[in-house]
Amino acid sequence: MATSPPYPTRPSAPPGGRPRHAHWWQKRWVRYGALITLLALSGLVILALVRRQTGTEGFLVGLGLAVLPVPLLIAAFRWLDRVEPGPWRNLLFAFAWGACAAALIAIVANSFATRWIATSTADPSGADTLGATVIAPIVEESAKAAAVLLVFLFRRRDFTGIVDGVVIAGVTATGFAFTENILYLGTAFGTDQMTGGQGIASVTAATFFVRVIMSPFAHPLFTVLTGIGFGVAALSGERQHLRRILLPLAGLLLAMGMHAFWNGSSTFGEYGFFAVYGAFMVPAFGLLTWLVVSTRQRELRTVRAELPAYAAAGWLTPAEPYALGSMRARRLAREYARRHLGKQAARTVAQYEAYATSLAFLRHRGNRGRGGADFVVRERQLLHELWRRRETAQPALDHAARMTAPPVRVAAPPWPVRGPVYGPVYGVYGAPPHPVHPAQGQYAPPRGPYGGSHGSYGPYNPYRTQP
Repeated sequence: MATSPPYPTRPSAPPGGRPRHAHWWQKRWVRYGALITLLALSGLVILALVRRQTGTEGFLVGLGLAVLPVPLLIAAFRWLDRVEPGPWRNLLFAFAWGACAAALIAIVANSFATRWIATSTADPSGADTLGATVIAPIVEESAKAAAVLLVFLFRRRDFTGIVDGVVIAGVTATGFAFTENILYLGTAFGTDQMTGGQGIASVTAATFFVRVIMSPFAHPLFTVLTGIGFGVAALSGERQHLRRILLPLAGLLLAMGMHAFWNGSSTFGEYGFFAVYGAFMVPAFGLLTWLVVSTRQRELRTVRAELPAYAAAGWLTPAEPYALGSMRARRLAREYARRHLGKQAARTVAQYEAYATSLAFLRHRGNRGRGGADFVVRERQLLHELWRRRETAQPALDHAARMTAPPVRVAAPPWPVRGPVYGPVYGVYGAPPHPVHPAQGQYAPPRGPYGGSHGSYGPYNPYRTQP
């Protein structure tokens, strides 16, 4: 139970802050500058390498075709992350790492390993097959996993479960596939230029169909297994060191194995690719999609289960745990705030929802002994952020709870009734004493602070502790 008073106090000093006499390499701007420089240099080098292999015209064609699936994939992963949305900077880093650093590592390492095998065995064809089925999966999945590892280590507060691992891994793989598709599509276009291929029978059209239409999810599917391993490790206790090491490694090995199986499908005969695609890739994609969506629903149930303790202590209104545990109610709350107070109010409500979700997950981990040494400080930080935004967010969430609560039917009495019926009608979140019309079967929504008469916290509720 939350025992803090309903009025938060500002901490005297931010916990975990920078030491007073920090070394220059410990300063945040130095780390950010080094990371941005590394990614920028990697991007320039990979740009030069791809352009040299495809030519300027092929590069532009490949770029135009490869960018098509990127917005859809990013939107899908962002949709999965809507319960507790992570900061955009993590997604930008993941995409940039996949498109620049991981792609550069893969091109250099794969080319070197394939040439070395071909020179050692004097069998270029066998070297290409070995490179595609063994070397490439190991190198590429390790390079992509590095981004997930970095976020796991240095953005630990933003990495709290399976969904976070899936999103970071998926966005990293989307960036990697983007650069790889530029290379493949640009090379195919160059081949068509030399052979005169045009239209649907061209190599470019076939490559586009296989890589962009049929399997845009291939690389994200592989790397998501690594993300799931890191996500389960994030749910483990701090003392479970072996589990926190073995689970990410197991996910990485599974990603390498699936990648190798997919790359080797072309060696399974004339229809080997289609057989692997239909019998393995599509079911695996469906299974992982079901796992991630069910995990997302479990996160919403966690929000509804953990936040009532803070409502009982007066931090939240009784309606908020229900509203925050429903994606539809959250959306209605943002729309309500935008309609009455503008875009800034909608952003405030969105921030409130994110902080409340983080608070619920923090309490969930604390109840299972995984809260960490800074649990109390982090809890008060989140409560403080909620308290700053309560005047805008709480009325909007109360309104959303009323709009999404299941209707309460009221049986009409056997005798004639004139006028509305008054009395307590108990819904999901309280007992608002509003008039109920027997024909409608549900209470009329009251007018709130965005243009009404019920004060700043929605309808009166006898169980709420007013701060």
